[in-house]
Formats: sequence, C-alpha cells, structure tokens
Amino acid sequence: MDNTIVNRAADNIRILSVAMVERAKSGHPGGAMGGADFINILYSEFLNFDPDDMTWCNRDRFFLDPGHMSSMLYSVLALAGNYSIEDLKNFRQWKSPTPGHPELDVSRGIENTSGPLGQGHAMAVGAAIAERFFVARFGEWISHKIYTFISDGGIQEEISQGAGRIAGYLGLSNLIMFFDSNDIQLSTVTDDVSNEDTAKKYESWGWRVITIDGNNADEIRYALRKANDEKEKPFLIIGKTIMGKGAVTENGESFENEVSTHGQPLSNAGASIEKTIKNLGGDLENPFMIFPDVANYYRKVNERKMSNVYKKKALQKEWEEKNPVLSKKLHKFLSGEIPDIDFTEISQKENVATRVASGTVLSYFAKKIENMIVMSADLSNSDKTEGFLNETKAFTRNDFSGAFLQAGVAELTMASIANGMALHGIISVCGTFFVFSDYMKPAVRLAALMELPVKYVWTHDSFRVGEDGPTHQPVEQEAQIRLMEHLKNHSGNNSVLVLRPADTAETTIAWKMALENTLSPTALILSRQKVKDIPAKQNSSRFSDAVNAQKGAYIVQDVDGTPDIILVASGSEVSTLIEGAEKLRKEKGLKIRVVSAISEGLFRNQPVEYQEEIIPYDVPVLGFTAGLPVTLQGLVGSFGKSIGMNHFGYSAPADVLNEKFGYTADNVCKQIEIYLNEFKNNKKDIKHKNSILIEI
Repeated sequence: MDNTIVNRAADNIRILSVAMVERAKSGHPGGAMGGADFINILYSEFLNFDPDDMTWCNRDRFFLDPGHMSSMLYSVLALAGNYSIEDLKNFRQWKSPTPGHPELDVSRGIENTSGPLGQGHAMAVGAAIAERFFVARFGEWISHKIYTFISDGGIQEEISQGAGRIAGYLGLSNLIMFFDSNDIQLSTVTDDVSNEDTAKKYESWGWRVITIDGNNADEIRYALRKANDEKEKPFLIIGKTIMGKGAVTENGESFENEVSTHGQPLSNAGASIEKTIKNLGGDLENPFMIFPDVANYYRKVNERKMSNVYKKKALQKEWEEKNPVLSKKLHKFLSGEIPDIDFTEISQKENVATRVASGTVLSYFAKKIENMIVMSADLSNSDKTEGFLNETKAFTRNDFSGAFLQAGVAELTMASIANGMALHGIISVCGTFFVFSDYMKPAVRLAALMELPVKYVWTHDSFRVGEDGPTHQPVEQEAQIRLMEHLKNHSGNNSVLVLRPADTAETTIAWKMALENTLSPTALILSRQKVKDIPAKQNSSRFSDAVNAQKGAYIVQDVDGTPDIILVASGSEVSTLIEGAEKLRKEKGLKIRVVSAISEGLFRNQPVEYQEEIIPYDVPVLGFTAGLPVTLQGLVGSFGKSIGMNHFGYSAPADVLNEKFGYTADNVCKQIEIYLNEFKNNKKDIKHKNSILIEI
C-alpha cells in the first residue's frame, strides 16, 4: 500500500503537536511526535465512530492513558473535524477546550479525563467489561472495540498489574492496547529504572502480544488487523517508537530520542522548532495548518466512517423492531435514567451493622436494577457486597451474564475500572474497608473531576474494627474524604457526596441518596459492628424519620423550647449520644437536642433558614466523632466543641476500645458537663480548638 498520504497526515499531527506546545510555552511534544503514526492509522482506518455524533452509543472507544500526550490527541481530532485551528492555538489556556491534559468531552471525542498515569488504561478495562456486559444482554450487534494507548510510565505504575491481570483473566478480546515504547520518560531513559520483559509479563497474564516498529504504517496496520481478529485474549501491541521523531537541531542534525523533548517545548529542549517544522514538511510561517491533501484524505475517511455507521445503525434498527422490549430496556440503560425503586419495600433487621443493612439494600438492587455492576477487592463477605453477589454471579472468561466483578486485592485498579464502567453507562459500585480507601483516592479524585456517579461502599469505618489493630482502624480517613464535600466540581456541585448513616433506616435512605445522585461520586461509610437503631419519633416510623437525612442533617431527638445543648454526630456515635442524652435528661433535667449529620456537605447546601433551625448559632453545640475532631468542626462552629480521636487505634475488642477511648454514654455525660461549664464561664469569647477525648 502507498503510505505517502498516510505518512504526511502523521507528520501533520507532529507539526500541530509541537506548534501547540511551543505556542503555550509548556507541554510534552516528544511523545506526541513518536505516537503520531499509530494514532493516525487508528483514527483513519480502524476506530469506528460517527463523525456527526461522537456520542453514538455503538462507537469504538479510545482511552488515552498518558494525558501529557494530549496535543497528539487534539491534533488527530482536529483532522477528523472535532477541533478548530483556533482551539489548537489556545492549547493550555483559560477556558480552552484543549486543556493541558484531556478532560472528558465525549462530544469532541475525549472519552476520559487522563493525566495520572495508569488510570486511563484501567478505565479502558472497565469499559471493555461493560461492553461485554451489554453484549451478553442485547447481542453481538452492539459489540465494539475498546482501544487504549499507554506509555512507559503507565506500564511502570502499579495499577498496570491489576488492570493487566483482570483483563487477561476475563479474556477481554475486545480490548486492544498500544504500548508507545520509546524507552524514554520524563527525567531519564527507561533502562535506568527497569529491565523487565514487558511482553512476557503480559503474556503471563493471558494477553496476546506482538512487537512492531511503532512508526511504520504497514506494521501498525498489520498489528491492528491481528488485534481485531483476536477472539480469546486482550491484545497488546508493543510499538517501538522514536521519541521526538522528526526533531532536528539548528544545524539540521537529528534530535530524536532525547530525554529533553519529553516535557518541554522543542526550542527549550535543544532542538530547532523552525528546522523541525521544515523537516516535517510544514510551513514555517503557519505551522497551525491542516495540509489540503491531508484535509481531503480525512474527508474521505469520514465518508467511509459514515457509510459504516449507516450500516450499523440499520442493523440496530432492525434489531429494535424485532426486540421492542429489549430495545426499550437498552434505551433506558443508555439514558442514564434511574430505575424507580420503592425503598419502603426493603425490610431491614433491627440493630444490625450498617454494612449488613447495606448488603440488604444491595440484595434488593440485584433484583431491580439491571444496569448495575458491583465489585469488591476480595472482601465481598466482609463489606457485604455479597448481598448483591448472592443474587447474581461473578464475571468469568466468556461469561458476562452476571453482574459482579471479583477484583482481587487491587483497590486502585477496581476504582479506575468502576470509572470506566460509569463512562460506558453502567451504575458501578465498588467495596472495600474504609482504611483502604487510601489506595483508591487517585481514582476517586478523577471520578469527582469527571462527575461520574460511582458508588463507594467503605465498611469497617472506625477504631471499632477492634482486634485487627491500628493498621485497619480508620481515624483520619473520614476527615480526608469529607474535604471533597467542600471542593466544587466544574459544574459547581459538591465534588463528592459523603454519607455515614447512623442506623439501618438511614442506611436505606443513604442508598436512596446514592442512587439518585447522578452529579458526582457517592461514598457510603459503614460500620463493622452492630449499631442500635434510633428510636422513632412519636406517631411516626423510623424510616419516615430517616427520610430527613436527605437534607444532610436533621433532628432525631428534640425538646420543647430552646435546648440547653445540641449534640451532633454521624454513624455509630449518634446512638451513643442518644444514650448519654437520656441519662442527663433524667439526672440533670437538661434539655438536649440530638442531630444526626449524615453529610455536612449536603447540609450546607440547604437554605440557611433550615441550617439555623437545626443547629442555631446561639446554642452550645457539642460534636462527637470516632474520627479526627476536625471532621465535625464545621458543624459545631466557632463556639462549639468537637470531640474525637487524635491518635491511632490499638488492637483490642471493640467494647474495650470504646471504654478506653471514652466512647460511652457516661463519658458523653461527662463531656457535656465540662463543655457547658466552659461555655457558661466564657460565654462572650469562648472559641474552642478541636478537642480530644483521651490522650494515651
């Protein structure tokens, strides 16, 4: 095949990429220059999409892992007609559609936000699982390929182990990954940090692997054909590419394979931008140009794609006419519409751990929500996601009729896979112990940035994990994730909804809130130990009362008139406050209000009038948490006091730790009296610092 125009299009991508970085005075040109040949062949000859509707549900997906190579992706999408030259000129500028690292924008062809290395290709694994999930329910007509592009850095990131293992185990033959192996990373050559045999590694995980010259159009084409024909295994194409391909110095000497071209404009790296553009066939006066012959070539590419799309849409129409019930279900899946759930139907046992209550809800969901996939990091029997698993089955090679992923011990991988599933229209849920949420934070952050409604089930929420000791007892984790409630996403909403329910009824309502939240991820923080149910108010039911948790905080026990003190907590501590309050009412006649605050972020979104009704500013407020005192400081205010942990836990039974750390009704009474005396004596200028219970 004559590759003249193909190679010219690749050079056009190189020129646009280096020009973007040069104009922005920042960026990563070298990798984009090396990867241009593959991205050009992929988009022009293999990737199926609708040029008039990049959101078409049956398109192939392309997940970029090394987000620093964004200029390459924007450039090829400009050839396809999705970005203007003006967009490219504004690379890395304020409010530009071409940010430094790609941000989710499906209508333009950006399938994922990328940047933190490793997560992009793990999301592709999630999308590949979702595609198989859809095919198992609606047929092969809806099948499509998931392509991903990874760099040396992504291969080195630990997440690649989990993603590679899971994809190989499940035999995801719909997944095709190109490894841009140029042997150079940001500060050094890869030989300085690794001597692994990447091909053998992936083969051991069950991948099909081929190594090619990644800058040779014929070899790229051959490899992609082989990959598309694969029926049993995920396919890895190791493309040996040239970092900074085409770069030259002022003297016209080659400046390829230089570490310096990785992360700075060519002119700063030691190459000549003018001579490089000329070497690649560009116009020195106007590097921001799509060559006329390349533009014509891509017009024909788009015409071919439109013809293919027309055929696939005709098949879809024929299928829909023959399968009206399935067709309606498919459109409901793709719409993002939340299934109608009657949460009053969910019957909970009394006084159980909130993780158990969560498992009951998930068991109900398994029978009602057909586009939900639940996964666990080897803890389904402990985090109680087994409630869902018991009503379905786990995915295995060639069988995606179930709806559960056994992720193994790979929390970050699991969270990134959940993101990929969510990007593919799945309601994704993933569970592990709360302390291990630390492993997941990078993927949680990307989910928040992409505004994906992933649900996190984080159990064993406090030192009451007990005998397992401080390695497994979360203390600071709740304060960390609740900071995300203070952080707004680009749509102006809280970036994460964090829910720590106080009993079984609140757990049911928490899941209602999680399911209905389509604007951000939701974290459910759940207890290991049994929790006493909060008593229902007079002439009410506990479930009806708990519905008020949807406002973030509400009164669970109140008094006539103005209270002497307001007690605030979430989770297990609410029942302890109720016990202590009851004791003080009887012994001291105090008028005590108890507030359950399942989500400070949600509470602060309520009208000010409601906030002041629940927690007035002129009444003493005492917060009680098993986390850091700062967890509740925003709710108790400047004149309030927040009591919590300031140390790691210890290995001992949970009841012993409750006594040792002061999480008892008696100590609640003691702390209330201490605080009220402080408040009375210093009423005009009292300003408490975050307090602790007991120092050990």
